[in-house]
Amino acid sequence: MTPKLNRWKRFADWDERPLRLDKFAAEDPANGFSAFSSPADPQPGIGIKDGRVVSLDGVLEHDYDMIDRFIARHHIDPAVAPEAMALESATIARWLVDMNVPREKLVRLAHGMTPAKLAEVVSQLNALEIAFAYSKMRARKTPGNQAHVTNAKDDPLQLAADAATAVAFGFDEIETTMRVSRNAWSNAVACAVGGAVGRWGTLFQCSSEEAEELRIAMAGFTSYAETVSVYGTEKSFTDGDDTPWSKAFLAAAYASRGVKMRCTSGAGSELLMGFHEAKSLLYLEARCLCLQRGMGVQGTQNGGIDGAPLTATIPGGVRELMAENLIAVWLDLECASGNDARSTESEIRVGAKILPYLIAGSDLICSGMGSILKYDNSFNPSLINGEELEDYLVLQRDFEADGGLTPLPESRAIELRERAVEAIAAVFEELDLSSPTEDMKTSVVYASGSDDTRSLMPRDVSFISEAIKERGVTVIDVVKALANRGFREEAENLLNVVKLRLSGDYLQTSAMIRDGRIVSAVNDPNDYLGPGSGYRVSEERRLQLNDIRDVLDQKEVLRSEALHEKDEAKHIRYRNLGPATSGPANDDVVIGISPAFGLKLYRTTAGHRLSEVLGVMLDAIRARGLKARVVRFRHTADTSFLGLSAARLAGSGIGIGIQAKGTAVIHQRDRQPHNNLELFSNAPITRLEHYRALGANAAAYALGEMPEPIVVPQRGEAMGSRYHARVALIYAIETGLTEAGAAPEEVDVILTGAKS
Repeated sequence: MTPKLNRWKRFADWDERPLRLDKFAAEDPANGFSAFSSPADPQPGIGIKDGRVVSLDGVLEHDYDMIDRFIARHHIDPAVAPEAMALESATIARWLVDMNVPREKLVRLAHGMTPAKLAEVVSQLNALEIAFAYSKMRARKTPGNQAHVTNAKDDPLQLAADAATAVAFGFDEIETTMRVSRNAWSNAVACAVGGAVGRWGTLFQCSSEEAEELRIAMAGFTSYAETVSVYGTEKSFTDGDDTPWSKAFLAAAYASRGVKMRCTSGAGSELLMGFHEAKSLLYLEARCLCLQRGMGVQGTQNGGIDGAPLTATIPGGVRELMAENLIAVWLDLECASGNDARSTESEIRVGAKILPYLIAGSDLICSGMGSILKYDNSFNPSLINGEELEDYLVLQRDFEADGGLTPLPESRAIELRERAVEAIAAVFEELDLSSPTEDMKTSVVYASGSDDTRSLMPRDVSFISEAIKERGVTVIDVVKALANRGFREEAENLLNVVKLRLSGDYLQTSAMIRDGRIVSAVNDPNDYLGPGSGYRVSEERRLQLNDIRDVLDQKEVLRSEALHEKDEAKHIRYRNLGPATSGPANDDVVIGISPAFGLKLYRTTAGHRLSEVLGVMLDAIRARGLKARVVRFRHTADTSFLGLSAARLAGSGIGIGIQAKGTAVIHQRDRQPHNNLELFSNAPITRLEHYRALGANAAAYALGEMPEPIVVPQRGEAMGSRYHARVALIYAIETGLTEAGAAPEEVDVILTGAKS
């Protein structure tokens, strides 16, 4: 029986098998259904009579469902529709990626297009073209980002600390939700206070049941909302006891209270609701987006959202998520472009999904990046979470792309967390809601997540939350409490956001607050018209993006090496014996060491003491009855030339060359520099027994034998990515000590045998 190969891993450990949509696509299983297209999709078309849309994508007015009716009355501009619908879809698609066609022209045409027409146009674009068109069509020039701030205990102390950290990272919006529904009021107060620590202007949302969320907003704790869900099929709407008109009324209720509001939609939601109608996901989402524009909302949270994991299993699904985001910005909506739900357990697929948005930019690249750890994310893990936050910061640096975040020194994070915890504790004490202990507060300040805290539990929080609600506590009460307890800066920061609700300035399209100033599509319009236009990372911003933690430089390498200097001095002494000469007999092997070996560098990249490495090689050579000489070369730091130079000084014609980082060769005097006998190129995985065997083989070559070459086993370790930065700096230190024409120095090595 032929054994089954297990060379390729088909799917992740979690069940992420791709989905076939045959059962959703009528009776023909071979109909080519994908996220982008379905035979059941209508053909684009429109009929206008007396300024009224009387047919829409093949449906006559008397057969409209409520979505058709709302789109016909409130989205379609009858003055533009004849012109827009008459254009070839391929022509419009080319205009989307033509830097010479201004955004304003395309936005105007979109207002006259039906859902089927919008979907047909963007379906002409491949993924790269969609990303390019998105960068051109988004409303606001400057990119931004949004964070999820939640925890598994609904602990308000941790929420305040994590909110302050998220604000310091530069998130323009923070969103919370809760594990226990009745804890919404406590969560809202905690994040509002934490979000006011350090700077002001970060907008905040408490994602709760719609009516409750509106009450929290009217109490002044939140400044935006995005939980008004919209669907692309009539049955999905009615199943939730909603209509486009009721959603529009709710949106108006938020706006009338100065609360920024956008809708939520995304491919796959109709499948999850069970009412798919065998239409393509892109067409259904195009309907959602036309509805949202007709409702007059400021923007949209789309790009799959909770449906993204489902959409990502369908052919073309991730491309569809990008395409629906493109339709959103083409319709001139602010776009919080998804990337919140974690669509896969594959790190490769996660990175691939975020990259187009990072490079293209977005009003809000993530409609909820998990600034907390995965297990604390009450929305379920985001595409990017606290575990990947540093990676995201490095991605910004790699591509010099502004992903909306700024690296944060750990000392500053601790300072802000401490201040936030003290502030929320002071509010609770002032309002007689709770009295957190010092142990509670300290555990939260230094916690990575709720597993590390000794603080409030969900039941404790419920009493606090119910008291806030029943006593009618408002944001003004919290502002007063902060001021009374000495947190005047935080009180003013929180009050500043409340004042903006009176002016309504941040109800502009794609509005955010930067440095106390409204930045929106009105005063910061996306003016991309080719290279040199649109958003560009300034020199100041580039330096901020580059300032990530744990950056390695030569000073840091030397500092870390210096920590080993005293320890190494206990084990070895080097005594310079003067210029080295060629060996007179054929019974010696020369070990050529690099300029910084044992002088500025003391350990290999695998962590072995250089005294140990030299010791095992010397022992192995002497065990074969040969002499072992050590020579320091200063004219080169190159491994091959170290080995060749050593071989030319050896009476046997055999030499070992070794750098301080541990790379080593066996060389012979009459060979070309890089045509050595044996090479240890992967120092980080080279063990002491390998160096011992290398010494033994060098001795064998000197005796005229042909030993089995030593092979250091590798298991696919990413040597380059793990070590090349350090190796480059180490080699720079080595070459900095070289001197052209410098004579080799004979070195007497004295191994003391001291124990560490």
